[in-house]
Amino acid sequence: MTVRQKFIAFAVIAIGTIVTLSTVSTDWLWLFVIVAPIIALGLYDMYQSRHSVRRLYPVLGRFRYLLESFRDEIQQYFVESDISGTPIPREFRSLVYQRAKGDRDTRPFGTIFDVNRDGYEWVNHSIQPKHLTDLHPRVKFGGPDCTQPYMASPLNISAMSYGALSKNAIMALNKGAQIGGFSHNTGEGSMSPYHLKHGGDIVWQIGTGYFGCRDEEGNFNPKTFEENAAKDVVKMIEIKLSQGAKPGHGGILPAAKLTEEIAAIRHVPMGKDVVSPPAHSAFSTPIELLAFVKNLRELSKGKPIGFKLCIGRRDEFLAICKAMIETGILPDFITVDGGEGGTGAAPTEMTNSVGTPVKDALIFVNNALIGFGLRDKIRVIASGKMFSAFHILRAMALGADAVNSARGMMLSLGCIQARTCNSDHCPTGIATQNPSRNKAIVVSDKSQRVANFHKETVKNLVELVGAAGLNGIHELEPKHIHRRIKGTEVKSYAQLYPTLESGALLSNETTPIDWRFDMDMANASAW
Repeated sequence: MTVRQKFIAFAVIAIGTIVTLSTVSTDWLWLFVIVAPIIALGLYDMYQSRHSVRRLYPVLGRFRYLLESFRDEIQQYFVESDISGTPIPREFRSLVYQRAKGDRDTRPFGTIFDVNRDGYEWVNHSIQPKHLTDLHPRVKFGGPDCTQPYMASPLNISAMSYGALSKNAIMALNKGAQIGGFSHNTGEGSMSPYHLKHGGDIVWQIGTGYFGCRDEEGNFNPKTFEENAAKDVVKMIEIKLSQGAKPGHGGILPAAKLTEEIAAIRHVPMGKDVVSPPAHSAFSTPIELLAFVKNLRELSKGKPIGFKLCIGRRDEFLAICKAMIETGILPDFITVDGGEGGTGAAPTEMTNSVGTPVKDALIFVNNALIGFGLRDKIRVIASGKMFSAFHILRAMALGADAVNSARGMMLSLGCIQARTCNSDHCPTGIATQNPSRNKAIVVSDKSQRVANFHKETVKNLVELVGAAGLNGIHELEPKHIHRRIKGTEVKSYAQLYPTLESGALLSNETTPIDWRFDMDMANASAW
């Protein structure tokens, strides 16, 4: 007998029993109040056409969907270990929470990492470590054509737009940046009043939608850009070519999270997903990109201008480098985003299978700039899964001058990795426009947590640098990080990722063989 047949038999027997008992006493009729809804629900399940499970298993099949609805929570809190969770293991989530709250962040009884596993990485200390007293190191952003250079922290807030995050989350992040003396990237959704309220340093990101500097047709508007770029809090401007969450795809703000206020700030219509174009309309070649960089630098009165990208085709980035040599126009910085994805909503295939991971991308970009003799003129920012001081140290050893963190900063706000950022149902009020939820973020409290996380992480970065016997973050090199390859075989990053000679890519004779194909494909006049 199938479950459907059993349910029908149950319904007939239940109704028959109640009718029979009610002839003896009306007291039995209350059972009908309980049984009738179950029978009605079962009959509905049997004859609905959307869910096969419910058609075959009336009522009982609903428990499958109930259990599935809190599967992620069960997985995160009861199943995964401290180091097996994804995308962010509990070990690092806890570290961020502890530092943000000012709790003890030390670990007793030794590491929980398997130091003998293939892929384990570490930094070697020195017998003569340095005691570094400057706990607020700075990195200068601004090349020879920049008249308003910016002294940046080595750790800053990565791009997250108002719309993707709630207004209280944006205000807490910005006030945290103001307290701690670091920068806050606006994301491509433009500068909102909430980015500006507390006076934290701003990196204004310009995406393909040109939000905050667009005309009626959605094209770049120099006049509006100049007005916004003139704001004192705007310290740098970043052109977003692509992002790790969805490289080759424009930014997405789901219609469910679009409010009248956000639509007005971005100058877009209500009721539809806000999807930025995949590519820019202000330029279409490497040379035109650099002309755009020069234009923005002039319009902003000499503020640092850079661009952000997730590395895809290597020849396209090399084409930009060739255009730098040909035109003499250099960006002040390049932000390298990892294909691992980030906080933004993205198609599954884009997140899982498109774009170069941040470590590989960073190695490539650093080597390319060295090969063209440009590395000392351009700062490099690494963006992607930075939670601990060692993550920052490792990125710097591979060539980054500074790092940006998005998810780390969200965790410091109280994010619990519910992974509902794209649904407007964020349980903590961080990634939702629901007023009843985002008011739960108390700006005065959460901003201090953001500042605490930044302060303690940078402090630990300085301690790691001193332990390695170095005088500052500028001395970090690939040789300082080691990786277990297999068994007892251990190699440094210098051995694993050889660095090109300065200027090696400027001549065919000195270009390494494994670079020649991409170099031949690279064209400064076209992508």
